[in-house]
Amino acid sequence: MTTILFNKPYGVLSQFTDTGTEGSPRPTLSAYIDLPGVYPAGRLDRDSEGLMVLTSDGALQARIAHPKFKAEKTYWVQVEGEIDDTALSALRSGVTLKDGPTRPASAQRVDAPEALWPRDPPIRVRKSVPDSWLALTITEGRNRQVRRMTAHVGYPTLRLIRARIGNWHLDDLAPGTWRSI
Repeated sequence: MTTILFNKPYGVLSQFTDTGTEGSPRPTLSAYIDLPGVYPAGRLDRDSEGLMVLTSDGALQARIAHPKFKAEKTYWVQVEGEIDDTALSALRSGVTLKDGPTRPASAQRVDAPEALWPRDPPIRVRKSVPDSWLALTITEGRNRQVRRMTAHVGYPTLRLIRARIGNWHLDDLAPGTWRSI
């Protein structure tokens, strides 16, 4: 059995081949990982960064990816505006999105992560609008869920980095690199 942790860079698809219809091929996991038989346990949007688990163990893959197991995933979220206590409270209680209510989340304001790498391309910056960071832990994995949750409470996501899946942490893993566990 092979299991690895990978820090997915911004703009990379969380799959090994690009089956999209865009004109030029988009970067995929195959540009970074050359291990036969490992597959992503869950997805991470192309415009999100951070921790992915890839494994050859189908049971482990299911425990991470399937909603019934409620695997905790923690994200560092940079949002537009200074997030307030009302918004944090709403996230903690769960918000109702178009596809139904979310489970309650753990949400708190945090400083920008210490080991944060520059993003290429950089996020958009508006001098007249501040930004802030929060740590958000969810036990679901709906399509673009974190982005939709922060937008729902009035704070659009500027940058999204998955820092933890279950007991696995991003730690000092550089973007585009992986390690065996």
